[in-house]
Amino acid sequence: MKEPYNLCIVKPNKSAFSETFIQAQIDRLKGNKKVLYGGDFPLYDDQGKFLIRSKLWLLVYLIQKRLFKKREIGVRTRALADYLKKNDIDVVLAEYGMVGAMIASACKMAGVPLVIHFHGADAHHRPTIAKYQQLYHKAFDYASAIVAVSNDMVQSLKKIGAPAAKIHLNPYGVDGEKFPLIDISNSGPYFLSVGRFVEKKSPQSVIRAFKKVNEDFPEAHLWMVGDGPLFDEAKQLITELSLTGNVTLTGVMTATEIRKLMEKVRCFVQHSVTAADGDMEGTPNTILEAASSGLAIVSTAHAGIKEAVLDGIAGFLVPEHNIDEMAAKMLSIAGDVKLAAKMGLAAHDHIVQNYDINKRIALLDGIIQSSISNKN
Repeated sequence: MKEPYNLCIVKPNKSAFSETFIQAQIDRLKGNKKVLYGGDFPLYDDQGKFLIRSKLWLLVYLIQKRLFKKREIGVRTRALADYLKKNDIDVVLAEYGMVGAMIASACKMAGVPLVIHFHGADAHHRPTIAKYQQLYHKAFDYASAIVAVSNDMVQSLKKIGAPAAKIHLNPYGVDGEKFPLIDISNSGPYFLSVGRFVEKKSPQSVIRAFKKVNEDFPEAHLWMVGDGPLFDEAKQLITELSLTGNVTLTGVMTATEIRKLMEKVRCFVQHSVTAADGDMEGTPNTILEAASSGLAIVSTAHAGIKEAVLDGIAGFLVPEHNIDEMAAKMLSIAGDVKLAAKMGLAAHDHIVQNYDINKRIALLDGIIQSSISNKN
């Protein structure tokens, strides 16, 4: 195999604040990289230009997509296949299952191996699975490898037809240099939650659990970082529970700003649940970063969190939707800073040993290179 290889990464969004895991792959994977984007099928090349160069063929594409609502559009598939051949691409990494499903035909046309990286809703969200079911099966047949980020996701992928022999478990990793160990031994009963305000992260559950903590610890404080469709509902609940002085909604923050907040608190909380439509987490990066920083974790026994947090050692895991149990574990942390510090250290050690970003990227690179070697 030639060194370095030519890797094409295809992702839905030009940039997404929450997709730090994809950016880490772009930054750290080996090879000469070209990044395409523009939805579940890339509309733009690595220069930000339309993949479909001809104005006539671009018009044909738009008519088929918008007027006839077609999903498999020949002119678009050929444009991507031509791009892959013209740029001598050795392998394609599709970020999200929907992207892999849509571009598999183009990869096959170009004779280029395809690695599909699933992340969360693409493997669990029932409407998404129903929408792409047939294309998933075609993509699974052609793909050289399929990457899952949790054991729960591995099982979900098998259920929707992914061959077990092609599935590789590789959770996200965290950069320990960016999230080094914090000394929380002198911290107050302060809590941090980071994530989108969506059903599967159940921000209302965190607020309700914190209310019980605040009743025993009036000085307790909760910072909630993020935004989303449930933000206003969460804000209203905080007012209803008379927590406006004890809960701060920060909105979206940068990694540096979040890191500074971590230095104030002793515990990271997240009440992840399976949403009504089946949507689930993968392995939340925010939990990995908090654990790497030495914060005790209180969360739910959900998806990849079960592997990332050693229950009773690095933090506490409670059943989904059990607010009373979550409150009880948060109270344990609020009332015992030595316990929090001990768990935080254990959390840090577990992440360093098992979720180091360099090891995770190296494993993904190995999967990618094997896909090239198996083709040759």
